Amino acid sequence: MNLTTSLGNLVLKNPVLVASGTFGYGLEYQDIVELEKLGALVLKTITLNPREGNSPPRIWETPSGMLNAIGLQNVGIDNFLDAKLPLFKKIDVPIIINIAGETIDEYVELANRLDGVNEIAAIELNVSCPNVKKGGMRFGEDSSLLEELVKAVRRATKKNLITKLTPNVTDITAIAKSAEGAGSDVLSLVNTFLGMAIDTNSRHPRLGYTTGGLSGPAIRPIAVRMVWQVAKAVKVPVIGMGGIASLEDALEFIIAGAAAISTGTANFINPNIAVEIIDGLGRYMEKNNIKDLSEIRGKV
Repeated sequence: MNLTTSLGNLVLKNPVLVASGTFGYGLEYQDIVELEKLGALVLKTITLNPREGNSPPRIWETPSGMLNAIGLQNVGIDNFLDAKLPLFKKIDVPIIINIAGETIDEYVELANRLDGVNEIAAIELNVSCPNVKKGGMRFGEDSSLLEELVKAVRRATKKNLITKLTPNVTDITAIAKSAEGAGSDVLSLVNTFLGMAIDTNSRHPRLGYTTGGLSGPAIRPIAVRMVWQVAKAVKVPVIGMGGIASLEDALEFIIAGAAAISTGTANFINPNIAVEIIDGLGRYMEKNNIKDLSEIRGKV
């Protein structure tokens, strides 16, 4: 049975990743999760300067999901390279780093600084975070602006370039084609849906930022549909995510056309969900006499 999958020129031993922002820097989980079983570890977003994130409350549980407005809290690129990155040398798993900036120049500077870092296997562009006032979805909602950004970052790095798309658009295939045409090696989708919850007693928003990103099982059918649409519209590999909480959920995305999948909100409930899905994929393939995932990928 062959679980390997290719993302650009990056070959992974299996197609199961953990979504950026849902697994910290990964190091926090090394005592309870066999990180080396993962296809790849996608780290939380890094920006040029440290960010404290948004004012609390920053998370609100919803029916079959979660609203978050963390605001890209992170240690910044300098602290990451000095204090976090050296710790990964003991972990044999491909590292994908997610980056965000308020301007194209900030993305380019981050990509330049990461280009020569051997421990980083790929760079994921966060153009889809709904919880920041500058950058984020502003790039992911506009095809021409996204194209300009991806082209600029493509010139700045030789590493595999992944663009993480927002679902908060009218036509996600048009956005996907823009990212592909500009030089993105891989597309990942979807990020969270813009949502809101209100305390009916105080009549105040539940989140300090007012709105937040909705994730979890509630969004899965929409995410599956978008992955199916994009996988048919582009030639580059697609990483599917959005409410994956079981083997069956993961298989939906693969059958829809995803080359790989990422677990997200489910990591908060069960940190080992990604490893369980990897083990489950092997059993599923054996039971159904499937030797290679390509036999079912995109076969909806």
